[in-house]
Amino acid sequence: MTASSSDGTSSATLAKINYRIHTDAIKEALIPPAVSKQQAGFIYADEADLLNVALFGQTARQWRDAHLDAEGNLRDHAPLEQLVVLTNLESLNSVLIRQGLPAQERLLKLNEIAITQMCTILSASSVKRLK
Repeated sequence: MTASSSDGTSSATLAKINYRIHTDAIKEALIPPAVSKQQAGFIYADEADLLNVALFGQTARQWRDAHLDAEGNLRDHAPLEQLVVLTNLESLNSVLIRQGLPAQERLLKLNEIAITQMCTILSASSVKRLK
């Protein structure tokens, strides 16, 4: 079930918007104009894994290797609380990318933010009502 706001905007739509903000920042600030589509794909994947490590503590490949029988990917198996934080991290990472912070610094900051947000969300009674 997808949550909707009073104006009918679904959480999936909001996640798509944040994803676009994130990928635009990657495209504009991290991908040189002369790289191939394949090379650009690696950069996008690296940034997705930076977020995965910041939030989940592992890359998509590490998760797949540990869950050989699972369908889908790491994010498909994440609970709502983690998905909320993930969309927040996408937005925050786009700002950090545009500020020119190196990946290692972004990872540390995003991990701190992920921990703080997860603690807040898990202690909020309103989240329990969403489930």
